[in-house]
Formats: sequence, structure tokens, C-alpha cells
Amino acid sequence: MSNSIKTNKVPMGQKIAFGFGMLANQMFPAILGIFMIVLVEDLGFSGWMWSLVFLFPRIFDAFLDPIMGFISDNTKSKWGRRRQYVIIGGLIMGLAYIFMWQLYKVDGVEYNFWYFFLWSLVFYVGLTIFSVPYVAMGYEMSDDFHERTNIMAISQWIGQWAWVIAPLFWIIMYDQSWFPSADVAVRELAIWVAIPCALCAIVPAIFIKSKSTLEEDYEPLNTANIGSSLKKIFESFSEAFKIKDFRKLCGATFLIFNAFNTVAALTFFVIVYKLFNGDAGASGIWVSMFGCLGALGTTFIVIPTVAWMSKKLGKKKAFMVSQSISLIGYIMLYFLFIPGKPWMYIIALPFFSFGIGSLFTIMMSMTADVIDVDEINTGKRREGIFGAIYWWMVKVGFGIAGALSGVIITVVGFNPDLTAIEQQSAVDALHAFFCFFPMAGTILALFVMRNYSITEEKSKEISATLAKRKSE
Repeated sequence: MSNSIKTNKVPMGQKIAFGFGMLANQMFPAILGIFMIVLVEDLGFSGWMWSLVFLFPRIFDAFLDPIMGFISDNTKSKWGRRRQYVIIGGLIMGLAYIFMWQLYKVDGVEYNFWYFFLWSLVFYVGLTIFSVPYVAMGYEMSDDFHERTNIMAISQWIGQWAWVIAPLFWIIMYDQSWFPSADVAVRELAIWVAIPCALCAIVPAIFIKSKSTLEEDYEPLNTANIGSSLKKIFESFSEAFKIKDFRKLCGATFLIFNAFNTVAALTFFVIVYKLFNGDAGASGIWVSMFGCLGALGTTFIVIPTVAWMSKKLGKKKAFMVSQSISLIGYIMLYFLFIPGKPWMYIIALPFFSFGIGSLFTIMMSMTADVIDVDEINTGKRREGIFGAIYWWMVKVGFGIAGALSGVIITVVGFNPDLTAIEQQSAVDALHAFFCFFPMAGTILALFVMRNYSITEEKSKEISATLAKRKSE
């Protein structure tokens, strides 16, 4: 039995409170991705250092997720299963984010690498403690098929503002009227990012209702039970992956999100070197504009359209249509990156944005439906475990994507110290990867999801069965 106060219709205030958590959940990584350019461009990190600081902390974070999911699902507390962890995790994230960016060029590359690496591990511990219970809170908020999509659509709408705001940091970081250099910029901007994001992170814990779980029959959480607890975590993983539709959700998300993120880290280099011959100063607002306009398209076009399509066509068809539209966008980007005409890429952005912009609105709603299937199979409500497994796939893939970014830079022979004219073939190869690599991931994901089976009718049958069980 879930510890949340679950109803079909959720008050708008609670949906918005959940959305503030999503803003923090997306703002931290959005700006982290932008700040990390400084590691290569200004602090001299090599390609392997870039790959390692991208990959290892995220893999570490991903392996903590299922443990945190198990702890959250089985917490007995007068505050419920989730809220206390959301607060603690949000505060750790905020503090660690400030410290990890206090990097000084005079300390040397090796010192800065290890300093950043170790503080990033602390940050990702905080992210796990926050994000796993936070996502589970969203799954618990309603048992209605369409209301779940509404909850996720509103949270993603609020969260998307992170991707509107974050690209503006390109302008601030490299404008010498603001800061003398980008490494100086990130030291100070990290403070201005971390404090409001940490406050947003704890908003769901304050405003989303929960009830005491002191009397619930959960697995005991203690050091003596740690061996059996780890075994039960493994068993939970196994039981979750026995659900074919859940495997499809995880696989499709892994392919789309991480193919996109492999090349997203290259955005700065593709725009500056393809369109402006390597002159970051001359690129002006165009690096920022790419992210801002894409996110605004997601906020005002993609998310409302996808929520509408989901209600009219069903979640699976809405997914298939949205991702197909994104393929058109990737093709357009290949032809519309024209030196001297940076404004041309704007034409592709509304199409391009349907890929990543629709993904979590639909997939998180679908995951909530799958959790009902798990309850039918096992009699347990395990939002924390399912959220942890789903985001485990995302985070492991995100780490791999970051490492692949470094690999791509090395393979094509790109050197940020040279102009585009001096390395035209490398810049062209980087541009091709930027467009066609995420296309390949999207096509594979469409194939994976072609026979996803949980329809609205099936979901209603499952909900009716669960309601009958609970009334007996």
C-alpha cells in the first residue's frame, strides 16, 4: 500500500510543487554541462580527463540509485517514505555544487582534476538521495491514466525552464564585461545556481502531502539486515525487468536520451567552429540561442502538444509521432548549419525539440502505469525501486554519453586550439556526428517501442483489479 495520499485528480498547487523539484533536477545538470566546457577550454583538461569526470561519478550515482530506492520504499517515519530524503539530498547537492567549481588555474591541471572529481562524487551522492525519492513522489500522486500524464507534463513544463535559462550562461561566462575569464565566472556563478536550485529541490517535500508509515509492514532497514536487503534489491531489479513493457521503456529512454546527450556536449564546438571558424567571441548569442530556443519550443509547443496527443491517440502513439518528428529536425540541422547564416538553424529547432522534449513527459507517465502491473504481480508498491531502475538506465547512459563525447573529439581529431579552416574535415565530422548519432538512437528506440502493450483500457482494468483487492 502506498504511503501517499493518492487521488484521481491532484490539486494544481501540488503539481506545481512537484514541478519545482523538477526545475532543480534539471537545472543542476543543465548548467553543469555548460560549466564543464571550462574544464577543457580554460583549465586544460585532456580528453581522457573530460571522459572520466563525465563517466565515473554518474556510474557511481547510478549504482547508488537502487539502494536509495529500496531505502525510500521501506522507510518507516511519521513524515512518510520520501520527504526527509528530498530535503537532505537537496541541501547536499547545493553545498557540493558550490565547492566543486572552486577551481583555480594556478593550482594545476592534475590538482584541479582530482579536486573536481572528488567533489563531484559528493554532489552525485546528494543527487541520488534527492532524486530517487522525489521521482517516486510523482509516481504516487495519482492512479488515473491521464492525470499521470498531466502531472508529468506540468513538471516537465516547469523543469524545461532550466534549459531556457542555462544557455544564457554561455553569454555571461565569455563576456569580459561580466568576468575576466570563464574559470572566474564559474566560481561565482556556481553559488548563484546552487542556492536557488537547492531551495527548489526541497519545495516538493514541504508542499506534497504524505502520511505516517510507522505502522507499515516494510522490510527492516538496519545494518544487521544489510545482506538480505541487498539480495532483495537484486530480486526487485529482477522482478521489474521481467515486465516486458518496463524493459521497453528503459531501453527506448536509454537510446534516445543518451544518443542525444553524447552530442549535446559538442554543441558549443559545432556552432563556434562550424559557423564562426572557432571564434567564440564572434559567435555572440548563437550558442545560447540554440539551447534557449530549443527549450522554449519544448515548453510552449512540444509539451502541450504531447499531452494533447497522449489523450487523443494514447501514450504509445504520441511517443511514436513525437520521435518521428524529431528525425525530421535532425536531418534539417545537418543542412541548416551554414557558415555566415547562423539564423538558419532556428528553422529546425521546433522539429528537433520533439525528441528529447517529449521523452520524459510520456515515459514517466508510462512508468507509473507499469508500477500498477508490478503491484498486480507482487502485491507491493515499489515506486522508489522502479524510479531508481529507470533513472539508473538514464544515468549510466548519461555517463557513457559524456565519455563518448570525449571519444568523438579524439576520433575526429578535433583540436580547440585550431581554427575551423585548419581542421575542416574534423569540424565536418563533428557536425555529422551531431546530427546523425541521435538519429540512430531514435530509430532504434522506435523499433523497441513498436509493440508496447499498456493501453488506456488495460490500465483501467488493472486499476479496477487493484481497487477491488484493496477493498476486500
